[in-house]
Amino acid sequence: MAPEPEDELNEKNPRPLDEDDIALLKTYGLGPYSTSIKKTEKEIKEMAKKVNDLCGIKESDTGLAAPSQWDLVSDKQMMQEEQPLQVARCTKIINPNTEDAKYVINVKQIAKFVVGLGDKVSPTDIEEGMRVGVDRNKYQIQIPLPPKIDPSVTMMTVEEKPDVTYNDVGGCKEQIEKMREVVELPMLHPEKFVKLGIDPPKGVLCYGPPGTGKTLLARAVANRTDACFIRVIGSELVQKYVGEGARMVRELFQMARSKKACIVFFDEVDAIGGARFDDGVGGDNEVQRTMLEIVNQLDGFDARGNIKVLMATNRPDTLDPALLRPGRLDRKVEFGLPDLESRTQIFKIHTRTMNCERDVRFELLARLCPNSTGADIRSVCTEAGMYAIRARRKTVTEKDFLDAVNKVIKGYQKFSATPKYMVYN
Repeated sequence: MAPEPEDELNEKNPRPLDEDDIALLKTYGLGPYSTSIKKTEKEIKEMAKKVNDLCGIKESDTGLAAPSQWDLVSDKQMMQEEQPLQVARCTKIINPNTEDAKYVINVKQIAKFVVGLGDKVSPTDIEEGMRVGVDRNKYQIQIPLPPKIDPSVTMMTVEEKPDVTYNDVGGCKEQIEKMREVVELPMLHPEKFVKLGIDPPKGVLCYGPPGTGKTLLARAVANRTDACFIRVIGSELVQKYVGEGARMVRELFQMARSKKACIVFFDEVDAIGGARFDDGVGGDNEVQRTMLEIVNQLDGFDARGNIKVLMATNRPDTLDPALLRPGRLDRKVEFGLPDLESRTQIFKIHTRTMNCERDVRFELLARLCPNSTGADIRSVCTEAGMYAIRARRKTVTEKDFLDAVNKVIKGYQKFSATPKYMVYN
């Protein structure tokens, strides 16, 4: 074999780099002052660490400085110097959008003053008719305040979404479609209405016998939309003193207008929306005033804005015609008694979470419950579960359902309000 040339040997076993070579390689791509800058940065870090250690700066849970740095005397003095503010209302702005703008404020039970702005407020923050906080010496405006809304009105907002979806509302396919057209379509696709040049419907009245799913559908709407949902029960607006109910309605719609999009749901609206009449005693005058305020807010002088109104009642015949006219309530959705297919569907919805036997004939059960509402069917399912518990079984059989139908539908027939309410609807 011929000996291999020397360069081939060098390629296979290259000579290791010594320290000088490595130092030379490290200088590739570096500027003239790189090493000195790195050295200085390292020194600064070490110095900052020393300073922090000496000061005792330490992130605490409360966000306060270390106790050694507290100056309680000066803090106390500062708090004493900060006077509490008075609440006033800015009634007029003189020379607005100029350097020498002045503000007319009305301090309740004291007087009216023409004042300037404090250091912490910009002129764009203050508008006419706004509540403001003023100091007690010069009465300068120090802070803009939110509008005054009754806490009982604020509490009507639904914070937590209900856990009811459209799938849980059985046998109301048409009603759900009509409701979604009014509530969801204008919010999700407003351009469709703009192209056609029409205003979307603003209000819906849901009416029908008790237990047909009116409030349930409203809960499903609240679950579905991200808009603010305000739930009002009619009797909440009936107040003791004159003008209180009307004021609550005003504040309710004022709060609704401040939101981007809002749905107001009046449940049992016949408590306040009854037709006007004079009983000679004046007992119902206050209720009528509240109803007239609702009528005015729905479609009065001021624009309603992006507020949808849903109302539910089981006595639509008692409502005032002024409340029902188109423009205030554009749609009237009737919730009738469910038909055979709907009753079967409602049975399936209520037994979805129940531990039932496999071969339960829901259609047969639906046939045995003529003229029953969704609430009746739910009661049948609960009663069937009670029979199973009584017999110490883990599953509900078809016989339990048949016994429950006999008990609830046949036995409680005399308590049923459905025939009575069917006359009104």
